[in-house]
Amino acid sequence: MPGHNVGFAVIGVFILWFGWFGFNAGSELAADEFVPFLAMNTLIAAAAGVIGATAIIWLKTGVADVAMAGNGALAGLVSITAPVGTVTPVFALVIGLVGGVIVVFSVLAFDKIKVDDPVGAISVHGTCGIWGTLSIGLFAKYDDAFLGREDAGLIYGGGFDQLAMQFVMVVIVIAWVGITSFILFGALKATLGLRVSEEEEVTGLDVAEHGSSGYGLESVGGG
Repeated sequence: MPGHNVGFAVIGVFILWFGWFGFNAGSELAADEFVPFLAMNTLIAAAAGVIGATAIIWLKTGVADVAMAGNGALAGLVSITAPVGTVTPVFALVIGLVGGVIVVFSVLAFDKIKVDDPVGAISVHGTCGIWGTLSIGLFAKYDDAFLGREDAGLIYGGGFDQLAMQFVMVVIVIAWVGITSFILFGALKATLGLRVSEEEEVTGLDVAEHGSSGYGLESVGGG
């Protein structure tokens, strides 16, 4: 089922993009010299995500899909959130670019197995979140310019310790979310119910739940 308004979706992407500067740079909880660095990494990764997603969907379909480009921006933002303070701008670009590529294949894969995810949220926040978390173990640089620590990611000769730590954390989060979601949504399904009917999906929940159309647009006849 197609989205109802691509323009609104694009505006939403830019609102999120702008808000992410507060999300990443604001997490510093201080107005110091590190804040511009965090904002720069955030911007670079988001832009790289757009490039990666647009390039892949263009190669696969022959068109530069706007919705997928938007998902690419969000993929870059999600991917850089975990490592934003521990990687150089060059690797921020790499992380965002890979995130943009990953999100396309993830969306297509979930569509193929008929997972009901119309906005690609699992791919953007789940798949790219995993990638971003693991990327710390690859590209983290903990020297005096960053966190003043001696260990580092695999690329900087830090070995597999950090990468293994990140992998364990990913597994723990997936297990926690999976178990709690199974319990919560299982209870909702057994009581209130989770899904509306296919007819209500097609008609629109504004009509089914509120008794009126949210737009009231009718086609205009012409020649």
